[in-house]
Amino acid sequence: MFDYTVSTNKNIEEAIKSLEDKLKEEKFGVLWMFDIKEKLQEKGLEFTKEFKVLEVCNPVEAQRVLNENMMAGYFLPCKIVVYENNGQTKIGMPRPTSLINILNNEKMKQFAKDIEDRLIGCIKSCI
Repeated sequence: MFDYTVSTNKNIEEAIKSLEDKLKEEKFGVLWMFDIKEKLQEKGLEFTKEFKVLEVCNPVEAQRVLNENMMAGYFLPCKIVVYENNGQTKIGMPRPTSLINILNNEKMKQFAKDIEDRLIGCIKSCI
């Protein structure tokens, strides 16, 4: 499965705040939050759904994977999305293990599995 997505009863802001707190516990920081709704509306396009993309990074892990294989940089930073769909807040991400399979490197797959498990743990604790 390419993605990991869960539903929560929290609103978008509550879900993001909870997620940021949990990510900090795992030494991940939010480098940037991209508000797709805001950007599309700024460009004059009609888009009313809340959809935020958080780019998250753990510098130690980033260094570890880049020292092993620079091609991993194509997948960094990790993305977590928080959005509204049919009145329900969703939190999800592409699975690092799915992305890293492209490199066909067993050590990189192990790194990706560790990061994926930690990010899934953060997401699960937010629902």
